[in-house]
Amino acid sequence: MLSKALLRLGASAARHPWRVIAAWLIAATLAVLAAIAIGGRTADSMTAPGLDSQRAAQLIERAGTGQEGMTAQVVVTPLDGGATFFDHGSARAALTRLQTEVQRLPHVLGTSDPAGALDAGGDTTVRGGLVSADGRIAVVRVQYPDQSRLSAEDLDALVHLGDRLRAELPLRIEMGGNLFYAFSDPDGGASELIGILAAAAILFLAFGSLVAAALPIGMAVFGLTVGVATMTVLAGVTDVPTFAPVLGSMVGLGVGIDYALFVLARHREYLARGLDPREAAGRAVATAGRPVVFAGGTVVVSILGMAVANVPFMTVGGFAVSIVVLTMVLASVTLLPAFLGAAGPRLARAGLIGRALQTRKPGRLARRRDPAAGAAHATGWRRWIGHVSRHPVPYAVGAAGLLLTATLPVLGLRVGLPDDGSLPHSRTERRAYDLVAEGFGPGINGPLVIAADPAGDPGVLDRLVATVAADPGIASVAPTHIDRATGIATLVVFPTTSPQDKATADTIARLRSDVLPTAIGHGPARAHVGGAAASLSDVGQRTSQRLPVFVAAVLAMSFLLLMLVFRSILVPLKAVLLNLLSIGAAYGIMVAVFQWGWGGALIGLEATVPIVSFIPMFLFAILFGLSMDYEVFLLSRVREEYLRTGDNGKAIVEGISGTARIITSAALIMVAVFLSFAVAEDPSIKMFGLGLATAIFIDATVVRMVLVPATMTLLGRANWWLPKWLDRMLPRGPVGTDDTDAESTGEAPRPRLVDR
Repeated sequence: MLSKALLRLGASAARHPWRVIAAWLIAATLAVLAAIAIGGRTADSMTAPGLDSQRAAQLIERAGTGQEGMTAQVVVTPLDGGATFFDHGSARAALTRLQTEVQRLPHVLGTSDPAGALDAGGDTTVRGGLVSADGRIAVVRVQYPDQSRLSAEDLDALVHLGDRLRAELPLRIEMGGNLFYAFSDPDGGASELIGILAAAAILFLAFGSLVAAALPIGMAVFGLTVGVATMTVLAGVTDVPTFAPVLGSMVGLGVGIDYALFVLARHREYLARGLDPREAAGRAVATAGRPVVFAGGTVVVSILGMAVANVPFMTVGGFAVSIVVLTMVLASVTLLPAFLGAAGPRLARAGLIGRALQTRKPGRLARRRDPAAGAAHATGWRRWIGHVSRHPVPYAVGAAGLLLTATLPVLGLRVGLPDDGSLPHSRTERRAYDLVAEGFGPGINGPLVIAADPAGDPGVLDRLVATVAADPGIASVAPTHIDRATGIATLVVFPTTSPQDKATADTIARLRSDVLPTAIGHGPARAHVGGAAASLSDVGQRTSQRLPVFVAAVLAMSFLLLMLVFRSILVPLKAVLLNLLSIGAAYGIMVAVFQWGWGGALIGLEATVPIVSFIPMFLFAILFGLSMDYEVFLLSRVREEYLRTGDNGKAIVEGISGTARIITSAALIMVAVFLSFAVAEDPSIKMFGLGLATAIFIDATVVRMVLVPATMTLLGRANWWLPKWLDRMLPRGPVGTDDTDAESTGEAPRPRLVDR
């Protein structure tokens, strides 16, 4: 049985705390050393097999033009505010020197020549989109090879060159491009520190002891060090997306402190009963550790399930985050009981909120309502749960209506990827984006690359250029480049709208469905639309198409697992539906904030942006797993009470009120950690932080403290109904209800009172 195994593991760690702590110190040291020696830096590769943009990239690679690789752009304007133009004088000489120095950087295949474009004269189209029509803004486009041959050092070299030339040339120099997107470090360090400090403050209030508050923090820091270092080692083997370390830190801190709080609270209960600290630690791991293992496993399985999207960077990112979650689960059942054993009886003192986290001693339970029976004092939570249980219909209808209303904005959800125009003005990428949009129009920031194989038809390219240029969504078409060896042609075209604009996605779809087929006809020639904007649009469409399949798979898995745990049909069905409500409400709030701009200024959002294409799937995987954490912890207590008394109403009140303060404190910590990431610069990190914080807040308040008691009261004894034939078919243990608290602590097993 799982509880017996955890009992032995926790008790052993508590009896030999310094051995376990030393083992974790060694593991953390080895992980960090391995990360330094063989680890890599994160990089984004927004591609997936079978997409039209991927086929375009393959054609371009065959042609050997280099346009399948990474790009950057250096945007410059004279420092005198527009009184000087690039057509002549010192500004022209400075522009030429800038282009020459960029050309000399390692791995640069070539650069555009804005000074040469000036010699051609004419308007923006004739100048190739390199010098604005008024002569004030110039762009040096830098071509690199594909991402596999580059590293973050190439980005560092470009940035350092820009810093040096700003001091030497009379130019304002800004930089952007997908080289920055691929190799920029995520800005999560300050958020991690804020989250840890907020969690420490909440834990101190909960336990009234610096030692008790420090233990979950220490465990989480250990686990995070090992997990993120392992992720860095993984980045040396494959491309780990840049959001993975930040998301791993966010989720790792949240679940690590959460899991530690559950175990620590149960440990203090056993200390209050007079148990030896080492025995209390073992029993705490046996009882609270079981929901921790189950919840952590659910998070991991849910995240790994994102492989159904068939988007490699999402699969690898999910695997990397899963490493951190698994590390936190392992730390919760080994390192934390070692800390508890080393701390000894000092953890028995309760704090301001911590008094309610403990089960009172039997001698203190005789209170007002039924002194002879030893009824517990009617705490605030017990009164609240009792009140909801006496009025289940209005509370169920009202709470469900509130969450459904919050979900309504999801109907307007639009996926995409925020471009550099959504970054704060403090970032050079944003300033470069604004300069380019000012000089050439917003579409210059998201060029499309059309790769065409004429297949021996000489007239295809002329028709292709003409039909593409005539499309209302295309502002201009750069000169066609034809590879003589393969005959493959590449056209760089500039939309009239910005990369994140819905109209750009519509233009891409129209080019593929109407424009290119019209130009090519029914012959053997073929053409595909690629480029960064097209790749991001394609990935967004694929994740949107696969999301229903993923959601259905996670729901089915969660239903089956909960049915095994609680031997019930309606309890897991209710859990699945209520979790959908809380996640849907979180999605709706994200749409309102990021797409509609409601309250965006509160988290530093400077412009409305679409929801990042891969975030809904990631959020669903993580949130469904985290909600199972609370679900199992809460319903395990309700189940224990029901098995003990056979009274469904009393089990609901006692079980939920007995866990309410623990769940509320845990949720408060997790919300504080997630909100600390909502103030990061990157809009993607803001979405993760706000989405996770909102869903956890809703789940721990409206769902757990209103909808759960109301619906369970309405269902009555049917909560625990399971057909006899299904009960015989379902396996028992290691996560089933046979692993009760009584069994793990050696007490006599309680009777099973489930209706058949």
